[in-house]
Amino acid sequence: MTKPVILTGDRTTGPLHIGHYAGSLSNRLRYQDSHEQFLLLADTQALTDNAHDPDKVRRNVIEVALDYLAVGIDPERTTICLQSHLPALAELSMLYLNFVTVARLERNPTIKDEIRARGFGRNIPAGFLCYPAAQAADITAFKATVVPVGEDQAPLIEQTNELVRRINATAGAVVLPEACAVIPKSGRLPGIDGKAKMSKSGGNAISLSASPDEIRSAVRAMFTDPNHLRVEDPGQVEGNVVFNYLDAFDEAKDDLADLKAHYQRGGLGDGKIKARLEDILQAFIAPIREQRAHLSEHRDHVLNVIRNGTERARERTDATKREVVSALGLFQLRECNHGEA
Repeated sequence: MTKPVILTGDRTTGPLHIGHYAGSLSNRLRYQDSHEQFLLLADTQALTDNAHDPDKVRRNVIEVALDYLAVGIDPERTTICLQSHLPALAELSMLYLNFVTVARLERNPTIKDEIRARGFGRNIPAGFLCYPAAQAADITAFKATVVPVGEDQAPLIEQTNELVRRINATAGAVVLPEACAVIPKSGRLPGIDGKAKMSKSGGNAISLSASPDEIRSAVRAMFTDPNHLRVEDPGQVEGNVVFNYLDAFDEAKDDLADLKAHYQRGGLGDGKIKARLEDILQAFIAPIREQRAHLSEHRDHVLNVIRNGTERARERTDATKREVVSALGLFQLRECNHGEA
C-alpha cells in the first residue's frame, strides 16, 4: 500500500531546542516508518522576517540539518530538502497568489497574531503577508495529506485547503489533495521562564546541544510555583514549568504521578523536582550532543544528505507543478508547433 505523504519542517533561523523535540521531532521519528516523510529546511520562509540578515538564514541550514540527524532522523527514510533549491515551490506560490485576495491573507488568524506580536503595523514584509500561499505551495507540491502543526498554525492548513479547492474547481478535476492538520496533544512546551513561547532569541530555551553546565543553569533558573515558599507548603502543579518538562521527558509516569501528589500536599521542595528534571535532561541530551559533535566534523556528509534529498524532492515538486500548470490550461511552450501563437 502507498504510504500517506507527510510534510513538515523548520525555519533555518537557529539550532533547534528541546521544545522542538517535544513538539515535533519526536513525532517525526515515529512517522519515518508509517509515512513518506519530507522534511523541509525552510530557508526561504525564514527570510520573510530575516531579510536584513540573510547570512543568519544561510549558516543555520547546516545547523538545523545537524539537529535532525543527531536526534535520529534517517535520510534513507525521511527526505531532508532545502526550500530555496526547489523552484517549483516559488512558481506555485506565485500561481496561487492569483487565487487569494489580500483581504483573505490579512484575515488569517495566524498571520494577524504574528503581525501583532512582531509589531509590523502596516510595514508588513510582502513575503510575510503572503506566507499562507507559500505554505500552500510547499504542502501541495509534495501532495502531502498530513501536516503536523501547532494549534496556532491550523488556520494556515485551512487556507491551504481553500486554495486546493479553488485550484481543483478551476481545473475541473481533482489535481491536488486536501491536507489534514495533525495537532500534538501535548501542546507547546513553555520557556524556562514560564512564557508561552520557548525561543533561543528569548534566552528561555535549552538547545539540543546544550552543555551539562547550560542544562544545570537552565533547570535551576526554571519557573515553578511562586507561592511555594516553604518545603511544607502545598505546591501548584498546573503552570509549573518543571512539571511541564517532566510531563514531556519523564518516562516513569507512575513515579511522576506520585511526585505530583506529594508536591501538591506539601513536603516536597522545588530543589528535589529540579534535581530529578536535570538528571533526565542530562541523560536525554548527552547522546544527541555527542552525535551532533561527531556529525559536525563530517559536514560533507551533511551536505550530501541535503543535496540528495533536495534532488529527490525536486523531482516530486517539479512533477506536481507541471500537473497544475497543465490542469489549469496554461500555455505549454514545448507543445507548440512552429508558427502557433
